[in-house]
This record gives sequence, structure tokens and C-alpha cells, in this order.
Amino acid sequence: MRWRGGAGAAAMAAVLARGLARGWAARGALRVGQRCVAVAGGPDGEVGEARRAAAAGEEAGGQPTIFSKIIARSVPATILYEDDKCLVFRDVAPQAPVHFLVIPKRPIPRISRVGPQDTELLGHLLVVAARTAQAEGLADGYRLVINDGKHGAQSVYHLHLHVLGGRQLGWPPG
Repeated sequence: MRWRGGAGAAAMAAVLARGLARGWAARGALRVGQRCVAVAGGPDGEVGEARRAAAAGEEAGGQPTIFSKIIARSVPATILYEDDKCLVFRDVAPQAPVHFLVIPKRPIPRISRVGPQDTELLGHLLVVAARTAQAEGLADGYRLVINDGKHGAQSVYHLHLHVLGGRQLGWPPG
């Protein structure tokens, strides 16, 4: 694993290493980097952004998403974990004290578009989310959210798991 940063990075390394299965940690790289400069939302927040994305036909692809640009390192982000299948970074507009995203490196536009060939990757994303939540100190629990399509308020058409925690979350959401 490669680490960047000072004592904080070393402490995160120790926490993550304890939580990861033997050999699993060796395949990844945890890096602490810059804060993402992209801004989500718009005049009426995430729902408005989701409506704009759907109207613009972003689900069809063609143009790189903000997440593709983060993977390519053309847009900076605070990266928490990376391996050959996925990337984990802090959300630019956090909705909880801890809010990070887990994204596959292979672009999948929506969870409703996955197939049997994606089974292993989806399981991997969940394991990485759980291990990163542990590394982030979310022992008291957290929420996993996947938005799908316009009515699900999906504003970026690249599959992503939101992990939110660090406080008592309300129910029902939205």
C-alpha cells in the first residue's frame, strides 16, 4: 500500500490495515489528496441537478462524467482508497460528518443497468465501502445509498455508493 501524508495518514493506515483481510490490503492503495473542487447541486439542490442530468441525456454517455475525470486525475479529489476495480473519495457536498463515495473504475451508468456479469464487482464495492467505513471510525453504524435515475435523484450517471455516518441518521430518508 502507498500512503501520503503525516501522522494522520499513518493512523489511518493502522486502522485500515487492522480491518482488512489478509492479502486484501496489499492490492489497494490508500492516499490522502486534495479536496475535490467540483460542486454538486444547483439552484434547487441535488434533485434539480438530477433533473438537469436526465434532461441533458447524460445517462446515454458520450461525455466523461465528473467521476471519470476524478479517476483520470484531471479533477482533484480527497482519495481515501483505490485498487484496480474501484476508487473511494470524500463527497464534495457532505450530508453527514462522514460522507464518501465508492465508485467502480469501469463506468456503469445506473444500478438498474447492471447484469450478472457485474456480480463480483458489486460485491467488491460493498466490501470496500464496509472496510473504508471502519477505517473512518463508523463503528456505530452508517448508511449506504445508491440513487438510480431521475426519480432517485441520481445526478451523475456513473454508479456510485454514498456512505454516510458520524451522527444519528433519520428515517425515512427523503
